[in-house]
Amino acid sequence: MRKALVPWLLFAGLVAAGVASAAGPEAKAPEPIVKPVMTKALPDYPGKEVLVLEVEYPPGGADPVHRHDAHGVVYVVEGSIVMGVKGGKEVTLKPGEAFHEGPGDIHTVGRNASSTEPAKFVVFLLKDVGKPALLPPGT
Repeated sequence: MRKALVPWLLFAGLVAAGVASAAGPEAKAPEPIVKPVMTKALPDYPGKEVLVLEVEYPPGGADPVHRHDAHGVVYVVEGSIVMGVKGGKEVTLKPGEAFHEGPGDIHTVGRNASSTEPAKFVVFLLKDVGKPALLPPGT
């Protein structure tokens, strides 16, 4: 479980830096709360693992622009979120709805659709073993 925390410490740092620089110090969006649920190697797919995370956006919460060198599936559990990748349309997702992003996608929009209610979702990442789950957009 400790290995799963390392990428999300990076994630928290990117969130803090990206949101602060994009919005200015007085308008900083609340950071997401990320809880690792499981990391599991996939023996049938050598060199691959699945990382499962629970993410909560506080009211008005948002992610910085980022990417995953992975296939990612977001499944909304509570509230409503807005997701989008570069070149794609923004979509608003409600509980029971899902969103996919691929290894080459730049995640340009990830935010709570509400400024008064929290939103919670689960992220499933299929990634290379040992690679960070979250990367800055230019890498």
